[in-house]
Amino acid sequence: KKIKKYSVSYDHKKIGKLYLIFSFIMLIRGFVDALMMRLQQILSFNHEGYLSSNHYSQIFTAHGVIMIFFVAMPFMVGLMNIIIPLQIGAIDVAFPSLNLLSFWLTFFSIMLINLSLLFGEFSKIGWLSYPPLSEITFSPWVGVDYWIWSLQISGISTLLTSINFITTIIKCRKKNLFFFNLPIFIWTCLCSNILILISFPILNILITLLFLDRNFNFHFFTAFYGGQQILYLNLIWAWGHPEVYILVLPSFGIFTEILSSLCKKTIFAYKSLIYATISITILSFIVWLHHFFTMGSGCSTNIFFSITTMIIAIPTGVKVFNWLYTILYSKKKKHLYFFGLYLL
Repeated sequence: KKIKKYSVSYDHKKIGKLYLIFSFIMLIRGFVDALMMRLQQILSFNHEGYLSSNHYSQIFTAHGVIMIFFVAMPFMVGLMNIIIPLQIGAIDVAFPSLNLLSFWLTFFSIMLINLSLLFGEFSKIGWLSYPPLSEITFSPWVGVDYWIWSLQISGISTLLTSINFITTIIKCRKKNLFFFNLPIFIWTCLCSNILILISFPILNILITLLFLDRNFNFHFFTAFYGGQQILYLNLIWAWGHPEVYILVLPSFGIFTEILSSLCKKTIFAYKSLIYATISITILSFIVWLHHFFTMGSGCSTNIFFSITTMIIAIPTGVKVFNWLYTILYSKKKKHLYFFGLYLL
């Protein structure tokens, strides 16, 4: 009865708990993959080890896909589901039915990526599936197709969730709660979901093109037939780098809220922290090329992306300065645990 109660509930807290439960289950799966990889590396020092190269490649790919798409993302979405309505004084998210649908789409994508092990094999070409290795000529196995459809469904789920959260923050907050009175965590969640809204359609379109390449000979990324493999690189990282900040910004928000609570004082220069968050959100879309500087994009292009990569460090530095100044005159010692993050 309790499982049924949770599985059909529209309550944001229950849906958030479901996200967290499945993210922890997949964390165990990803952790086991990591242990298997490390054990293989230890045992293969003087011989082949206990895994074949084929099996190792599957585990390597599975670990990356699971940890990013099915651990980190559901965990953050679960926290947002629980905390956002509570912090802005809303009864629930703006679209409770859409919230439940998003969870079940995520659940189905998790099941689909794991079922590939039962009905064939997992994808074994890395978690970003670069062509030409992901093309049907070099990867005729079903694993890549399971990867495509699992990420397609997961991407749609995440996109629907972002629309829900953005609408909730803008339209469902208390009347006397103005934007510059919002908690820092809400600001970071808002910026994170704006990033999702803009970047995830790129991922969905890209893997659709890859699907058409594999199954209908469209040759978007087949160089021999006039396609461009570097197009895939540009598009995957045009999504991939904002994805970094989609996960990091809410983490910064959590860190800020906890630090402020432990120090028993408001965070130093609240507005500058908000402006820094907005700056990171904007700049995260113009730094992706630093992931492949050596791919022959040209000197001027590399210089531009080198400059933007250095510039994005400025608002991040502002955040660190705000955190340090917040604890400067604090008499509490609990905040000393946070110096590990400062060093990182």
